[in-house]
Amino acid sequence: MSDEQTPRADAQLVRAMGVPSLAANIINTTIGASIFALPAIMSKNLGAAAPAAFVVCAVAMALFVTCFALAGSRVSLTGGLYAYAEVAFGRYVGFVTGLFFFTTAVLSVAAVVNFLVGTIAAFVPFLGSGVARIATMLIVYGTLAAINVRGVRAGAGAVGVVTVAKVIPLVVFVAVGVFFIKPEAIAWPGWPSSDAVGTSVLLLLFAFFGIEVALIPSGEVRNPARTVPRAIYSALALTTTIYMLIQLVAQGTLGPALADKTTAPLAESATTFLGNFGRVLLLTAATISAFGFMASDTLSTPRILFALGRDGILPGWFAHVHPRFRSPDVAIVGYAFITFLFSLTSTFEALAVMANVAALLLYIICCAATWELIRRDVRADGPPFMFRGAQIVPVISLAGIVWILAHATSREFIVTGAVWAVGTVLYVVRVTLARTKTSTG
Repeated sequence: MSDEQTPRADAQLVRAMGVPSLAANIINTTIGASIFALPAIMSKNLGAAAPAAFVVCAVAMALFVTCFALAGSRVSLTGGLYAYAEVAFGRYVGFVTGLFFFTTAVLSVAAVVNFLVGTIAAFVPFLGSGVARIATMLIVYGTLAAINVRGVRAGAGAVGVVTVAKVIPLVVFVAVGVFFIKPEAIAWPGWPSSDAVGTSVLLLLFAFFGIEVALIPSGEVRNPARTVPRAIYSALALTTTIYMLIQLVAQGTLGPALADKTTAPLAESATTFLGNFGRVLLLTAATISAFGFMASDTLSTPRILFALGRDGILPGWFAHVHPRFRSPDVAIVGYAFITFLFSLTSTFEALAVMANVAALLLYIICCAATWELIRRDVRADGPPFMFRGAQIVPVISLAGIVWILAHATSREFIVTGAVWAVGTVLYVVRVTLARTKTSTG
């Protein structure tokens, strides 16, 4: 792909998204089930100093989203990070970017379903262990697969219900809970160690990821040089503020006990000032939010399997379309099965960290692509988003990613490396077969 970006089918898309709609899409995509679980883990790792991890995450994400803004204003094709990588480095790197995106999605869904089952078990305890836990996971995945096989409209309807159901309880939690904070419970204990912060940030980033997903429809954004940066900065600021307030209310109402409430920390916190109503409200919101995240993901990510089947990288039956509902049914069921298997392998926390490692490797490609796009002065629609010293931002971002990844274990890298190796083999086989077919045909 050349610097003169080939418009392809993107030219047919309507550029209707402005700053408010794109920012709202980013916030809705970012704020999800993880914030209902992470406050307890942050308290366990850092105690009352947990807000430090949120500050570090916000700074890191500000650097990352600056790269997204710089790249997004230069590449207006639909596809988000995938499009940035392909324009900068070609199809193979674009393929690897899509592969890491797919890996992140699988591990994220596997993590969230573990949280979801734990939340359901807070209502019905026997569903939280053994065969009942596995059966609950199967029912969740089966339900989502059935919804999405019936077509994108049915899937989109399921996603649309979630936004209000997850946001209103969080607003109530913060608005009421701030009046019940005990000052001694949030007293600053001093800056924690670098290792403690790094380990916490590696997990907490799970709550911030999602911006890259919301940027996929870049081909439908008006004036991307203006819209993309304004939308992502405003969305990041609002998201960070909400997260900080949630952590402060949970820490301020439960104190050190928050660290032990790993199953449903916000529900336990709400119980202290809203009684059983608060507990049920937050448990319900957490359940709906987790299910909504999974519904949104299983609406979109199986299309990657469909595309790989269509392009011959995976077996052709992944590109099968349901004769009645016109949906990629085999890809949807196959994706549900893959994520189900990963769900059985570990806990929410461990799977979330693995997802974050895959996402950070994805971000490395994006940061490098940003530097390359600036170096080549690639342009899309009008003057790109630019400022003095912009070219150093990807370098600083890469340094930050390396620091965060230094707190990961070999297990996380092995999983992602194995996926990359298998994907690369499939890509090479496809390219070789295509060349052979061309030379003989």
